[in-house]
This record gives sequence, structure tokens and C-alpha cells, in this order.
Amino acid sequence: MLTTAPRGTKDIMPSDVNAWRYLEETMRKICAQYGYKEIRTPVFEHTELFQRGIGDTTDVVEKEMYTFTDRGNRSITLRPENTASAVRAYVEHKLSKDDAAMKFYYIGPM
Repeated sequence: MLTTAPRGTKDIMPSDVNAWRYLEETMRKICAQYGYKEIRTPVFEHTELFQRGIGDTTDVVEKEMYTFTDRGNRSITLRPENTASAVRAYVEHKLSKDDAAMKFYYIGPM
């Protein structure tokens, strides 16, 4: 039925948004105190990133990923987790030249 949110998801209603913002802002402050920096990655990635990073036979890859083919005939997956995406971004943008021991945190849909 299209009048209900998909199973396993939850709408955050206006009455709850301030509590979420408070929680997120508190987390950002604590992370900053300990030297963590926020990183934001795309909500979708090439499917191979998760297959290689997580493993082909894990429950995440076999059951919990939403994968589709884009217009360029590439396999794309909504990120089931963000570690692989953060590592990809770290390598792609050569962040090790700035500080090899960078510490990241991320907030977002998984």
C-alpha cells in the first residue's frame, strides 16, 4: 500500500525533529572534541564497492541491499552502511597526504 512507509523505515515528524537535531548536534560537538571530522558520502555507490568491502556472501549483500541498474547500465546500490563509502572517499580524495590518521564520523540514511 502506498499510504504507509516501507517496512523498517520511520518518518521523523515535525514534533520529533528538534530532539533529533539536539542529538545530532551533541554528537557533532563530542566528535569534534576528540578530533573526529564529519564526512558525507553519496546515498548510493557502485555495487562492487559493497560486494568487495563487505563480502559477496554476507546477509547485507545477499538480503539487505537495494540494487538497481542506472541509465549507463551500471549496477548501483543504496548504501547499506557507510564504512566502505568513507574509505572510498578517503582513497579517492587522497586524504592520507593531509593526515594519515584522520578520524571520521557520519550521519545519514543507511
